[in-house]
Amino acid sequence: MQNLFKIKYLAIALLSISMVSCSESSTSNTNSTTSTLTGWKFNDPDYGGFAINNKYKEQKTPLGMVLVEGGTFTMGSVQDDIMSDWNTTPRRMQVRSFYMDEAEVTNSEYLLYLKWLERVFPPRVDDYSHIYEAALPDSLVWRNAMGSNESLSETYLRHPAYANYPVVGVSWSQANDFCEWRTDRVNEKILMDLGLIKNLFNEDSIVVEGKNHFNTEAYYSNPNLLFDGDPTIYDKGLKSIRRSDIKKDTITGRKGMTGRHVKPSDGILYPDFRLPTEAEWEYAAKAQIENRDRNNLRGRKKYPWKGRYTRNNSTKNRGDQLANFKQGRGDYSGLAGWSNDGADITNRIKSYPPNAFGLYDMAGNVAEWVYDVYRPHIDTEMNDFNYVRGNLFMKKSIDADGNVIIADYEDVIYDTLPNGRIISKNVPGKVIYEPITKEDAQLRSNYTQSDNSSLGDGDLSNSRHYSIDLTETDNVPRMYNSPLDPVTTFDYETGEFETKYDDKKRSTLIGDRTRVYKGGSWRDREFWLDPAQRRYLPQYMATEFIGFRCALDKVGNMTQSRKTQFNK
Repeated sequence: MQNLFKIKYLAIALLSISMVSCSESSTSNTNSTTSTLTGWKFNDPDYGGFAINNKYKEQKTPLGMVLVEGGTFTMGSVQDDIMSDWNTTPRRMQVRSFYMDEAEVTNSEYLLYLKWLERVFPPRVDDYSHIYEAALPDSLVWRNAMGSNESLSETYLRHPAYANYPVVGVSWSQANDFCEWRTDRVNEKILMDLGLIKNLFNEDSIVVEGKNHFNTEAYYSNPNLLFDGDPTIYDKGLKSIRRSDIKKDTITGRKGMTGRHVKPSDGILYPDFRLPTEAEWEYAAKAQIENRDRNNLRGRKKYPWKGRYTRNNSTKNRGDQLANFKQGRGDYSGLAGWSNDGADITNRIKSYPPNAFGLYDMAGNVAEWVYDVYRPHIDTEMNDFNYVRGNLFMKKSIDADGNVIIADYEDVIYDTLPNGRIISKNVPGKVIYEPITKEDAQLRSNYTQSDNSSLGDGDLSNSRHYSIDLTETDNVPRMYNSPLDPVTTFDYETGEFETKYDDKKRSTLIGDRTRVYKGGSWRDREFWLDPAQRRYLPQYMATEFIGFRCALDKVGNMTQSRKTQFNK
């Protein structure tokens, strides 16, 4: 009998060794210096110098972010629907892993963005007019016709007392622009640390102004497009393994740059920072992983924290509020000397405990913009994997010579929003994009058009008029009777812009430029702290209770490093 057990244990041990060796073999193939299918050597000048990054390990967590491991969850409300509008119907959803800011973007971080814009695009220069002004938060959101809040309009954004408070008065469009700017600044810093690009603000011979600034897309498209091809902005590049480069010791043919530039295949620069989708935000806020028991969820979560109440149940902090929200009519903080949540308006970020993902203020303080275009229902019948509404598929503009077009001063286009603010498009120094055409989507089964905001909600392409070419239709019927965007024309006689606003009566704000915002805020009652609740606002509007945070795609494995078995 003992011999039988020994034989079984020996068999199990041999099987384990075999599995480990197979695993190591698989790993070694991943990091191999030779193609396992052709026998050709990678990164070898004798074999053409075809480079791959066989030393890549894992995507690094960006500064200020935490990893949110993806999974399945129930999107929507499973408890309260006091509106009875079926706006939060529960739907099963899968979300991919992604990174998310652990707290909202603060006034100090947004001021850095504003100061950068003011220096690179000085408002006093005509070529840059409106670029800086378009990014300014609306500080007048603090005004109240029957309230005494005027001082907040002067102090909240710029006073150091509010430096670590979440920025507000920012529209969806402004938040989206900040995410794009952050992508360039983070990647520029990476290249500076690698010694590939110089500190452009620390060089006497280089002027960072207008189109002369670092842009990730322009760098990837052609590094010589930056700064009009000035080679002095670059230093020593990555090691090149091509024979031609080794002999020349340069890939540009000019002095000032040796080696090679960073490519997407190197995995060094980050993908685009962006606003989280509604599904991502709700999944991250619910943080149901703390209710996980093996492959099941035990109990329901109404808030980002455990429990059914808004007060802390721990021995040390028993009774403290877990979020900053409106307690009741005329009660935004509680009694003086024994404040319920410690704030009458917003509060410093990270003032309350984080949820199970390590995210702060996913309920209370400020509500937050997400990427999605708003619709009354979540149509997950169409897609239950990484759902988002509002995809706008674009392509890089190419000139007659086949080169990517970088916006110059004459390419700047100004647009007047319905609220009268002027924004600029095609900012100098950025790659110009244009919507894809029906020819680009020809014979594709996954998409057929550029703007998918109204897909499947009553648009012509999903009706009996599906065969109509929308590009040749003057007046396209709309599902929702929302206000039309203003039309701005230039009067050559007066030399001024004239804006004509929509003067017809409208019955709803729901449209293709209406965006979702999630979470409760300092001025909301407890009901809105539920992550499943959703509201909407036109993307050009701002309030004193909506802020935002950024997200970033996780590439590769769902987790940073899996040290336990899948079924643990």
